[in-house]
Parts: sequence; C-alpha cells; structure tokens
Amino acid sequence: MPVYNPPLRDMQFVLHELLNVSAELQALPKYTDTDIDTINAVLEEGGKFASEVIFPINISGDTQGCQLNRDTHEVKAPDGFKEAYAQYVAGGWPSLSCDPEFGGQGLPFVVNQCFYEMLNSSNQAWTMYPGLSHGAYECLHAHGTPEQKALYLPKLTSGEWTGTMCLTEPHCGTDLGLMRTKAEPQPDGTYKLTGNKIFISAGEHDMAENIIHLVLARLPDAPPGIKGVSLFIVPKFNVNKDGTLGERNGIYCGGLEHKMGIHGNATAQIVMDGAVGTLVGQPNKGMQGMFVMMNAARLGVGNQSLGLTEVAYQNALAYAKDRIQMRSLTGPKAKDKPADPIIVHPDVRRMLLTAKAYAEGGRALAIFCSVLLEKVHNHPDEKVRKDSDDMLSLLTPITKAFLTDNGFNAATQCQQVFGGHGYIKEWGMEQFVRDARINMIYEGTNTIQSLDLLGRKVLGNQGASLKKFGKLVEQLVKAEMANEAMGEFIQPLADLGQKLTQLTGEVGMKAMSNADEVGAAAVDYLRVVGHLVMGYFWARSAQIALQKLAEAEEEAQRPDPFYQAKLQTARFYFTRLMPETSSLMRRIRAGSEVLMDTDAALA
Repeated sequence: MPVYNPPLRDMQFVLHELLNVSAELQALPKYTDTDIDTINAVLEEGGKFASEVIFPINISGDTQGCQLNRDTHEVKAPDGFKEAYAQYVAGGWPSLSCDPEFGGQGLPFVVNQCFYEMLNSSNQAWTMYPGLSHGAYECLHAHGTPEQKALYLPKLTSGEWTGTMCLTEPHCGTDLGLMRTKAEPQPDGTYKLTGNKIFISAGEHDMAENIIHLVLARLPDAPPGIKGVSLFIVPKFNVNKDGTLGERNGIYCGGLEHKMGIHGNATAQIVMDGAVGTLVGQPNKGMQGMFVMMNAARLGVGNQSLGLTEVAYQNALAYAKDRIQMRSLTGPKAKDKPADPIIVHPDVRRMLLTAKAYAEGGRALAIFCSVLLEKVHNHPDEKVRKDSDDMLSLLTPITKAFLTDNGFNAATQCQQVFGGHGYIKEWGMEQFVRDARINMIYEGTNTIQSLDLLGRKVLGNQGASLKKFGKLVEQLVKAEMANEAMGEFIQPLADLGQKLTQLTGEVGMKAMSNADEVGAAAVDYLRVVGHLVMGYFWARSAQIALQKLAEAEEEAQRPDPFYQAKLQTARFYFTRLMPETSSLMRRIRAGSEVLMDTDAALA
C-alpha cells in the first residue's frame, strides 16, 4: 500500500526562508496580522486531513469509480468520498481563503494552495470536487452582481454547494468560439439554455446539496466566434430569492466519460434542455469572467501535478530503501543481506532525484505564483499590482505546462523504480502515472500553454514580462558572482539567461515572416524558460543552504541534514536536468520547415 507524509518542512523552507512570505503578506493591509505560527498551524492540520482522511480512499476510489443512474441522471461518488467531504466542510476547509464578507476565514491564498498541494498528493480525484468550487467562487466574486454574490457565495464559501466550469463541447476542444449552446432571453430577466457540454469535472455528484454550473453560451444576436460568448449561472437546483432550493433545473448528466485516470472524479457530459440561467457580467463578454476561473484552474492543475510528483517520490524512495536486488557495482553495501537495497544503484538515484528536484523546485514556483496573485489583488501600490500581474501572466502557462510535464515524467520514473511491481495496482504507482497524464491535457493542453507563452506573453509584448523575470535572475547573479561556493549554480543560470535572450530574438525575427516558426518552437521554448525559472529558485535555495551550513560550521554545530539534502539536490538539478536546454535550443533553431514541408511523409 502507498504512503504519504505531508512535506511540511520543505513547505516551511519555501514559505519562510526562500520567499519570506509572511513579510510579503504583512505589506498587504488585509494580512497585517498573518504570521508564521498561524500559517504553520493551519498547514499542519491540513496535512493531517489530507493524509488521514482522503489519502486512505484514493486507491479504493480509483477502483470503484463513479456510478451514473441513467434513469435519474444522478451520480454516486465512490464510497467514502461523501463522508470525507462532510468532514472537509465541518472542518471549515472550504472557507480557508474566502472573503469574510461571505463567511470566509480570510487567510491568504498561498495557504490554501499549500493545503491543496497536500490534498492533490493524497487524492487528486477527490480534491477536484472542492477545487472546482474555488474557481466558481473567484469568478462570481470578481464579476457577479451584488445579488448574485449574496445568493451564491456564502454557500460556495461554506462548501454546502460546489461549482463547475462548463466550457467545451464535443466539436470544440480548446476553440471555444465554435460552441453552439444557446441562451434564450426570458421576460423575467432569466435565460433558457439548451446545448451539450463535455469533459465537465465534478459535473454531477452526491457530495453536496447543489451544484453551481458556470456555463458559456450564445445569445440569439451574438456575433460569431469567441466575441459572441456569454457567461451564465446555471444551478442544478434553482435557487429561490431567500437562498432556499427550488425545483430541479433542466441541466443534467447525460453520461460519464470512461477515462484513463482520475476515476474517482465524475467527468460528466452535461445536457441542458431549457435550463434556467442568469447572466454573469455583460452580454458577449463571457470570456472575461471565465478567464478568472481558467487562470485559477491552470495554476491549480500545476499544483495537482506537484502533489503527484511529491507522493510518487515518497513512495519510490521508501521502496528503493527497502527492496534488495543485485549488488552495488562498487562492492556489497549491505553485507548482512543477500543483495543490496536498490537505492545504491546510480540510475535508481537518478530517477529519485529527478522527482525530488522537480517536486521541490515546483513547490517554490507554485508558492511564488500564489504570492504574486495576492499582490495583484491586494497590494496598495498600483505599480506593484501591475508588475505582479505581468509576472503572473508570464508564469501561469509555465506553472501549468512545465510542472505537469515534469509531474508525468517524475511519476513514470518513480514507477520505474518499482520495476514490475510499479505496474501492479496495489502499490499505487500506476494510478499516479494515469492520474498525472490528464494534467498535461486539460485546462488548455500544454501546447496551447506554450503558444500562449511564446506568442502572447513574450513576443506579444516584445519580451517585457520576460525581462522582468530576467531582472530577478540578474540581481541574483550580480549578488553571488564573486562567491566561489555559488559558482556551480550561478554560472549555468547566467549562461542560460544570456542564451535565452539571444534565442528569443532569433525566433521573433523568423516569426515576422513565418508564423509557423512560433508553433514549431513553442513547446521546446516553454521548457527552456521553465528551466530558467526553476533554475533561479534552485540557485536561491542553494544560496540559503550554503549560508545555513556555513553558520553551523562557524558555530561548531552539527550540520542540518535538511540543508545538506537541499544542496545535493540543487547540484543534481543543475548538472543533470538543466542541461536539457541545450538540445531544446538546438531543436528550436531547426525551424518549422522540417515539420511543415512533410506532406509526403504524412500522406
């Protein structure tokens, strides 16, 4: 059976030593009372909930899956899911970072994200039920009318109701401008929606008394394409003006997708047959509201893969220490046993360290983005809000695509550590691999994220946002260039920064005459930028580790193994993972012709 221990020590390192989050938050008026002890206490209790309540029902939920009653269109979640959700609601966890005006606890979003990392490690399929609700909450909080907020936000905050985002349709994929769902205005100011949506995560279940669907649809006079899309609230049960539930609405589950992974989550085909909805925001401006959900979801999906990377690593590490097989190439290490633990073998260590480096580096990036989001919404200085928004806009597609690519890679590598046992269900590793695969696909495939990064976030503003992150790298390089101990981290980071600047200019020049150059370069380009970003956080982590180890030596104290481990993992990242960028840049420079001049090959 798999195991999971919340990585609280590393979270505390990132929060309090690497990013100094409490000081950053105290600069925001709404968080002046937030301190380290509060953050640590909440996360400690959150870790207990994740590991003790929802982790034990992860494999069973995957095995059982969701069950659709085709007569009633009701879906039953796996055994234990509803009870676990009731504990989640009773513990006040849904309201953690929500607005106190609507019953929330008002804690920083970054605390919620750390909690959700642990939930994702424990049971991604279960976590998606409350996770989608946060997106619906944020969308209505930003774009709902006062009446809509008063009616829906208190119940979303408490967790009594859950939410979804109903975007795509069978013929659309990511091209939402092709959608056909119709919204007909009614004399009472409501709308009747008719159409079909697919791939709706947590779209139907028995865990909460109501589900608030946020649906994209077209008004009768809507212009074609994405500019003619509007956003609507369409509840499972209509909501009376006093907040009580009315009659069943004309929105229901027509089928469940039979999926490779996340079996415990109901990925629903949603049918609307004259369903009553209310407009959110302005007509034909629905994507403004939906982007609030979509951007939050993209950060959330990166967090999902971060959680899977961590739990896969923990289990592979435990197995490698216990499993004995063959002898070390340099001679027996466990002389009292017939074979050595497989952790003595170099390639097993490579696989373990790959997952560890991506988990800890990904955690730093995810938490950094959470702090940026707080600054965007709450910092009193307009310039700081603007700079934070630019930075977050740049890092969102990286967080989604780079962390999910890495998460699938790490889960696969950790499965490989188990050998044949990794293919067997009872060990849990094959589920981590299957669950991790979806994260590269949904909320905009990783290719879509890559096109967004290179086409819009870099070339679209002449690299202005990328230069802002580059300044962080430059500051670190200047501060540590003369520090010999930091040379093994600073030199490759500085070198990659210079090469990326040159590469970006080359791609931009080619794209001016041939837009396919962007499409040909985008996926590899995102990974190069991803390594620059992660390399920055790993260099800063090594900086702190070196300082702490030096302080211990000066005071004749025993070195802290945590900082020793951090330093060793940083060395592995810079010598074994970051060099991937050399082949990536070579592929980018190969251009689009070798891909597009291939009609004969693809005939």
